[in-house]
Amino acid sequence: MHSGAVSGVIDVSGRANIAGAGINVAQRVMDCGDAGHILLSKHVAEDLEQLGHWKTRLHDLGEIEVKHGARVSVVNLYTDELGNPEMPQKFLHARHKAAPVVREKSSKRWMVAAAITVLAAAGITALVWRMVGTERPTVHSTQPQEGRPSGASLPIPEKSIAVMPFENLSRDPENAYFADGIQDEILTRLSKIADLKVISRTSTQHYKSAPENLSEIARQLGVAHIVEGSVQKSGDAVRVNVQLIKAANDSHLWADTYDRRLTDIFSVESEVAKAIADQLRVHLTGREEQVVAAKPTNNPEAYDAYLRGLAYTLKTLSTPVNALGAQKYLREAVRLDPNFALSWALLSIVDSRNYLTQSLQPTAALREEARQAAETALTLQPNLGEAVLAKGSYHYSCLKDYDTAVRYFEQARQLLPNSSWIPEWLAYVARRRGQWDRSEAYFIEAERLDPRNVNLLVAHATNDICHRHFGKARQKFDEALNITPDDLNILVQKASIAQAEGDLPRASALLAQLHFAADDLEGLETQVYQAILERRPTTVIPHLKEILAKPDPALGYFNGVLRFWLGWAQDVAGDNVAAQETWRQARSELEAFLKEQPSNFLLIGDLALTNMGLGDKAAALALSERAMAANPVEKDAVAGPIPIEVLARVAARMGEPDRAIAALQQLLSIPYN
Repeated sequence: MHSGAVSGVIDVSGRANIAGAGINVAQRVMDCGDAGHILLSKHVAEDLEQLGHWKTRLHDLGEIEVKHGARVSVVNLYTDELGNPEMPQKFLHARHKAAPVVREKSSKRWMVAAAITVLAAAGITALVWRMVGTERPTVHSTQPQEGRPSGASLPIPEKSIAVMPFENLSRDPENAYFADGIQDEILTRLSKIADLKVISRTSTQHYKSAPENLSEIARQLGVAHIVEGSVQKSGDAVRVNVQLIKAANDSHLWADTYDRRLTDIFSVESEVAKAIADQLRVHLTGREEQVVAAKPTNNPEAYDAYLRGLAYTLKTLSTPVNALGAQKYLREAVRLDPNFALSWALLSIVDSRNYLTQSLQPTAALREEARQAAETALTLQPNLGEAVLAKGSYHYSCLKDYDTAVRYFEQARQLLPNSSWIPEWLAYVARRRGQWDRSEAYFIEAERLDPRNVNLLVAHATNDICHRHFGKARQKFDEALNITPDDLNILVQKASIAQAEGDLPRASALLAQLHFAADDLEGLETQVYQAILERRPTTVIPHLKEILAKPDPALGYFNGVLRFWLGWAQDVAGDNVAAQETWRQARSELEAFLKEQPSNFLLIGDLALTNMGLGDKAAALALSERAMAANPVEKDAVAGPIPIEVLARVAARMGEPDRAIAALQQLLSIPYN
């Protein structure tokens, strides 16, 4: 649809017709859509925006090239009842050509390619392979990677900003959580202003509080302005210093100091956000002014607990310790203030995310808390973006209800215009559905909002691994290591690639100096697997025994998984008696957890492999089939292949070579990590 000049003409057949610039543009706009789309030119959309009730239903898709090389700006009109909220395929293809892709991180613990090699060669070993997708909503080289969007290659809008980590000036280092929280809350308020480009915290958290080379950092982040700050907390007194800097010439545009009591800390966050918006001449809608000035709770103790919980969620790794810490304080916050919608929303997101990643045990109770917390948040504040996001996260992570999740994510997009979480999660949904190109387009969008997020870079690399593009994956891991050189998770994944390619010396060099605790399961298991591949299992058996002598209850069924590994190492070492005893104990532990988690396909697969080690063919095959039914590849293109690989191992070990070969052939025909 377009408004413009229209005239009556006689066509070549002699019939009256309608033509003109308006019709030409309208036709070109219509040609950009798929079934159900109601697409408008920017001109029409601007006319409709004057009528307030239309504004929330208009979704800018940007410019696209149409017939004869012309470019038009297109807007998608849709509501819950009409239109099509999906990105038109023409735009997806255009974005895919224009920029590279960052994909979801899947925190995998077991490298399938190397495992398949071992299985095909001997058919006698078992690898407990799992993909626990750490889909978490985390300095690379100053030379941008070829083809990747960067601050140097894209125009930098004047109304753009990055908020550096706030320095903790308190005498008590324990107050670091408070400085982190104040920074994040100011950033969050700014990010809800649609007229302002705000870079996500995960792209700035690796910088110093007051870095020296501001112009270079701004170029890397693609922003024109930098915010620096410090926080000093003593008792219930708080001092916050903030300054706004124009990065191009390092000039200070604005600075202020705020002395407040804890009971009035919200006014600081609001005043800072409003002052920055005023300095940058940013237009705020009436709703945005309310959001910036909003007071999430009237209870300072509840807010302090919320900030402590928030600090755990901001940590790079999603470990059981971090997940439990976040849960503890967020539960305390809503206990102190049951009307604290923001804390309810974050609690739900923590629950659902860790339900999916299994950093917390994926029980029915955890799933129910995620549901109740999301619904409570949405009931308290229906227009709270984080509450809408929490509902989407619950439906995606806990129910695999992708259609409903997408509806909530698209709704949240309107409330959180600068949130990289939304396109990131939309990318996860698309990939689970096997829509790889669409997933890539969403990841590109996420990276532009969060250009130096290590998790996004690693996610992209993991997708390359799924498609067996190991060289590309290594390049992205190296780029991520330029941001966080000591990131153990990335080093482990590089070692896993080396294992998959059969380059054991390179894998050994990467792993040799690393020491992993029990809760770093990915690293620990990769290191143990390396020792097994090199036929030196006695080097890891003592460490596994030490961990299992005092098992951490927070690890849940993973203690049984580690015990399986111990049994495997003992078996390779030639101590079959010890291996059988260890596997019997592992089976007992895993079966106990299966009663609480009957649909956990990863747990079922672990139990299948444990029974395989014990020689129980019937149980091992039955559990393999059960795992496949619990998470079919048709429902989940990312994790669905895992039980197929389990079946291949079990069938090979148990004397069913035809079934093993058929399973392997299926795996080799699809993307698989």
